[in-house]
Amino acid sequence: MTRVVLADDQTLVRAGFRSMLDGEADIAVVAEAEDGEKAVRAARAERPDVVLMDIRMPVLDGLEATRRIAADERLRDVKVVILTTFDLDDYVYGALKAGASGFLVKDTEPEELIHGVRVVARGDALLAPSVTRRLIGEFAGRLKDPPPAPRLNALTEREREVMEAVAAGLSNEELARRLTLSPATAKTHVSRVLTKLGARDRAQLVVIAYETGMVRPGRLG
Repeated sequence: MTRVVLADDQTLVRAGFRSMLDGEADIAVVAEAEDGEKAVRAARAERPDVVLMDIRMPVLDGLEATRRIAADERLRDVKVVILTTFDLDDYVYGALKAGASGFLVKDTEPEELIHGVRVVARGDALLAPSVTRRLIGEFAGRLKDPPPAPRLNALTEREREVMEAVAAGLSNEELARRLTLSPATAKTHVSRVLTKLGARDRAQLVVIAYETGMVRPGRLG
């Protein structure tokens, strides 16, 4: 069972999302929060698989709430998905840096919401290739001269290929097909890269790949 916390200051938004999610046999909404501070408390109390987090909330915004959840070692298995609109791209990039595993547009279709929750719960980043290019490419591309990244030297050539594929937004299955690996082997490689780079999850690998200059905006395929 995938356990979800809903964090949004609009009651109707929470009610709509709860209705969609609770209708699935494998998903349960275990708590709701109308501000970021309560979202953090709910995450600590419930230890959900996924927190759906709005950005603009009172008391504590979703960005800081995401940062606090990501920084709490007890919540390392809790995945945060940002609820946003496309006019908040700057906030989305900041949220990914803070530890979010991806994002969903607020007016998303029910099946996309449900699919997104399942994707993040199983450990994939919720970042389609086109979205990865648009969001992270645009903002990380502002770094004209990426700082030296000696930690990347710890990666093998294969692990670099894996990280580049992750940066393109590929799932383990897609990554396996691209690199001619079994899905299990692909997952193992991703886990090793995460460990070597001290990254929380795949979304963090995407950010690192751009900010270190390993990949450049517009060069992913």
